[in-house]
Amino acid sequence: MTRTASLRRVAAVGILTTALAAGSVPAALAKGAESKAAGTCSQGAAWKLKAKADNGRLQVELEVDSNRNGQVWTWALKDNGVAVGSGSATTVAPSGSFSVERRIANRAGTDTITATARHAATGQTCSARVVFPG
Repeated sequence: MTRTASLRRVAAVGILTTALAAGSVPAALAKGAESKAAGTCSQGAAWKLKAKADNGRLQVELEVDSNRNGQVWTWALKDNGVAVGSGSATTVAPSGSFSVERRIANRAGTDTITATARHAATGQTCSARVVFPG
Protein backbone atom coordinates (compact mmCIF):
# COMPACT_ATOMS: atom_id res chain seq x y z
CA MET A 1 0.00 0.00 0.00
CA THR A 2 1.37 3.42 -0.90
CA ARG A 3 1.83 6.21 1.60
CA THR A 4 -0.94 8.22 -0.12
CA ALA A 5 -3.39 5.30 0.12
CA SER A 6 -2.51 4.87 3.81
CA LEU A 7 -3.13 8.55 4.49
CA ARG A 8 -6.48 8.40 2.68
CA ARG A 9 -7.54 5.37 4.73
CA VAL A 10 -6.56 7.11 7.99
CA ALA A 11 -8.48 10.24 6.93
CA ALA A 12 -11.58 8.21 6.02
CA VAL A 13 -11.53 6.39 9.36
CA GLY A 14 -11.14 9.73 11.15
CA ILE A 15 -14.11 11.26 9.33
CA LEU A 16 -16.28 8.20 10.01
CA THR A 17 -15.32 8.18 13.69
CA THR A 18 -16.13 11.88 14.00
CA ALA A 19 -19.51 11.42 12.29
CA LEU A 20 -20.41 8.49 14.54
CA ALA A 21 -19.35 10.37 17.66
CA ALA A 22 -21.47 13.35 16.60
CA GLY A 23 -24.49 11.09 16.17
CA SER A 24 -24.85 11.59 12.44
CA VAL A 25 -24.19 8.87 9.91
CA PRO A 26 -23.93 9.65 6.20
CA ALA A 27 -26.99 8.50 4.23
CA ALA A 28 -24.99 5.89 2.34
CA LEU A 29 -24.03 4.22 5.63
CA ALA A 30 -27.61 4.30 6.97
CA LYS A 31 -28.78 2.11 4.08
CA GLY A 32 -28.87 -1.04 6.24
CA ALA A 33 -31.50 0.13 8.77
CA GLU A 34 -34.56 -2.11 8.56
CA SER A 35 -37.76 -2.94 10.47
CA LYS A 36 -39.82 -6.11 9.88
CA ALA A 37 -43.05 -7.60 11.16
CA ALA A 38 -45.11 -10.68 10.28
CA GLY A 39 -48.45 -12.18 11.26
CA THR A 40 -51.57 -13.98 10.13
CA CYS A 41 -54.68 -12.67 8.44
CA SER A 42 -58.28 -13.29 9.50
CA GLN A 43 -58.60 -16.65 7.72
CA GLY A 44 -55.10 -18.07 7.86
CA ALA A 45 -53.15 -16.27 5.14
CA ALA A 46 -49.81 -14.88 6.30
CA TRP A 47 -48.43 -11.36 5.89
CA LYS A 48 -44.97 -9.79 6.09
CA LEU A 49 -44.25 -6.08 6.16
CA LYS A 50 -40.78 -4.57 5.84
CA ALA A 51 -39.45 -1.00 5.79
CA LYS A 52 -35.82 -0.15 5.20
CA ALA A 53 -33.73 2.92 4.50
CA ASP A 54 -32.88 3.42 0.84
CA ASN A 55 -30.91 6.53 -0.20
CA GLY A 56 -32.90 8.98 1.93
CA ARG A 57 -36.24 7.28 1.26
CA LEU A 58 -38.00 4.22 2.70
CA GLN A 59 -38.45 1.03 0.74
CA VAL A 60 -41.66 -0.59 1.95
CA GLU A 61 -42.63 -4.14 0.99
CA LEU A 62 -45.88 -5.97 1.77
CA GLU A 63 -46.25 -9.68 1.08
CA VAL A 64 -49.42 -11.72 1.54
CA ASP A 65 -49.30 -15.51 1.17
CA SER A 66 -52.65 -17.34 1.02
CA ASN A 67 -51.34 -20.55 -0.62
CA ARG A 68 -53.99 -20.08 -3.34
CA ASN A 69 -53.14 -18.97 -6.87
CA GLY A 70 -55.36 -16.51 -8.73
CA GLN A 71 -56.87 -14.64 -5.78
CA VAL A 72 -57.34 -10.91 -6.32
CA TRP A 73 -56.60 -8.79 -3.25
CA THR A 74 -56.93 -5.05 -2.72
CA TRP A 75 -54.21 -3.45 -0.62
CA ALA A 76 -53.30 -0.08 0.89
CA LEU A 77 -50.20 1.38 2.55
CA LYS A 78 -50.06 4.33 4.95
CA ASP A 79 -47.19 6.19 6.60
CA ASN A 80 -48.21 7.93 9.83
CA GLY A 81 -51.82 7.79 8.63
CA VAL A 82 -51.07 9.31 5.20
CA ALA A 83 -51.89 7.12 2.17
CA VAL A 84 -48.72 6.27 0.23
CA GLY A 85 -49.96 3.49 -2.05
CA SER A 86 -52.94 1.32 -2.94
CA GLY A 87 -54.08 -1.05 -5.63
CA SER A 88 -54.92 -4.65 -6.36
CA ALA A 89 -52.70 -7.67 -6.78
CA THR A 90 -53.22 -11.30 -7.75
CA THR A 91 -51.60 -14.23 -5.97
CA VAL A 92 -49.34 -16.27 -8.23
CA ALA A 93 -47.58 -19.63 -8.35
CA PRO A 94 -45.64 -21.27 -6.95
CA SER A 95 -46.51 -20.06 -3.45
CA GLY A 96 -49.93 -18.43 -3.92
CA SER A 97 -48.68 -15.06 -2.78
CA PHE A 98 -48.33 -11.48 -3.94
CA SER A 99 -46.00 -8.70 -2.94
CA VAL A 100 -45.95 -4.97 -3.53
CA GLU A 101 -43.06 -2.61 -3.07
CA ARG A 102 -43.04 1.16 -2.84
CA ARG A 103 -40.30 3.72 -2.22
CA ILE A 104 -41.74 6.52 -0.14
CA ALA A 105 -40.54 9.69 1.55
CA ASN A 106 -38.78 9.16 4.86
CA ARG A 107 -40.75 11.61 6.99
CA ALA A 108 -39.15 13.39 9.92
CA GLY A 109 -39.20 11.35 13.12
CA THR A 110 -40.56 7.84 13.51
CA ASP A 111 -42.48 6.32 10.60
CA THR A 112 -45.38 4.02 11.48
CA ILE A 113 -46.15 2.06 8.33
CA THR A 114 -49.51 0.28 8.19
CA ALA A 115 -50.79 -2.03 5.50
CA THR A 116 -54.18 -3.59 4.87
CA ALA A 117 -55.14 -6.24 2.35
CA ARG A 118 -58.56 -7.75 1.61
CA HIS A 119 -59.71 -10.68 -0.50
CA ALA A 120 -63.28 -9.68 -1.38
CA ALA A 121 -64.50 -13.15 -2.40
CA THR A 122 -63.82 -14.63 1.04
CA GLY A 123 -63.82 -11.47 3.16
CA GLN A 124 -60.38 -12.33 4.49
CA THR A 125 -58.47 -9.30 5.75
CA CYS A 126 -54.89 -8.62 6.78
CA SER A 127 -53.70 -5.76 8.97
CA ALA A 128 -49.98 -5.15 9.29
CA ARG A 129 -47.88 -2.57 11.13
CA VAL A 130 -44.18 -1.82 11.40
CA VAL A 131 -42.37 1.08 13.08
CA PHE A 132 -39.26 2.52 11.45
CA PRO A 133 -37.19 4.69 13.80
CA GLY A 134 -36.51 8.22 12.60
